[in-house]
Amino acid sequence: MGWRPYAKEGLHPVPTCPAMNRICWWNIIATALWGSLLGLVLPACSPEEEPASPLDLTPYELEVPAHFPYPDIPEDNVLTEARVELGRRLFYDPILSRDRSISCASCHKQHLAFADDQPISPGIAGRLGFRNSPTLANVAWLNEVNKDGGVIRLDLQATVPLEDHAEMDFQGILAAERLKEIPLYRALSLRAYEREPSTYVIVRALAAFQRTLISGAAAYDAYLQGDEQALDPSQQRGMELFFSDRLQCGSCHGGFNLTDNSYRNNGLYEQYEDHGRFRITGDPMEMGAFRVPTLRNVALTAPYMHDGSLPDLDAVLDHYASGGSNHPAKDTRIQGFSLNAQEREDLILFLQSLSDPAFLSNPDFGPLD
Repeated sequence: MGWRPYAKEGLHPVPTCPAMNRICWWNIIATALWGSLLGLVLPACSPEEEPASPLDLTPYELEVPAHFPYPDIPEDNVLTEARVELGRRLFYDPILSRDRSISCASCHKQHLAFADDQPISPGIAGRLGFRNSPTLANVAWLNEVNKDGGVIRLDLQATVPLEDHAEMDFQGILAAERLKEIPLYRALSLRAYEREPSTYVIVRALAAFQRTLISGAAAYDAYLQGDEQALDPSQQRGMELFFSDRLQCGSCHGGFNLTDNSYRNNGLYEQYEDHGRFRITGDPMEMGAFRVPTLRNVALTAPYMHDGSLPDLDAVLDHYASGGSNHPAKDTRIQGFSLNAQEREDLILFLQSLSDPAFLSNPDFGPLD
């Protein structure tokens, strides 16, 4: 049985043996990982001991747009000022990578809507995985994480890039030992979770910070809330095209976050090197299926598709207009269409109206110090 690295934004190495029951295999891995993290829930000190720094449960006031639902925040990782601050510092600190060369922000840049402009973002020593870095905008509303949904909650996701050979290539326990040597991190960890730095603390603090990365103030949002001048006539025509039965873009990219979070094969290839959702479920009809991404800030997150193979929005429209490949698992709604020059311009201008300038420059999302 061979092993294949599951790099950029995927899971840990997985067996390629076709006889392996992938559903059971991944349930075993998820259960083991979840159990190991839950095992760290025990207090960092005995009942007789007092922590060096008191637990700070000052709530973090999450700013949710009026037309968004409130996200489901886990009860065991409620947002506090201390947790968000710790996660924010860790997000921008290369201390989490084995050679201290990259941070989470190396692949998720604020001015690019917390995505990257490279098809594949390099990890330590320039290593490349095989998936494009996704935007982190509005990940607070994700129930399953990564393009194939292979991580069962956001509070576990950071273990993937942390331990992936092609990304940070480090063990959580070793990263925690580094943090323990820094008084600021020791104090913040105690304030946030009432324990010293650990893998448990690292991944949960990162999740807390990422849940604050909310984008919902684009021109499109202003239009939805009654400002009819927020979109010009061309953008309004593009919006009508986008949600029309003719193009059916909105059938997958609908709702407040412009995604239904389903997993679909969009006909990008006839043969997929990356099997997508099939890696998790083993279902042949999910071969090459990936999460429908949010289109918020889409004009800023090129290149596109799970592997970054389409360089710009024109290339994306060309792909869908062509009807895609003849892969047997391709979603039946991808039938192809034709656009004249004006319609193409209108549609792209509408997609550009989904950009949120305030999100790109919000000082609360940038590095501290």
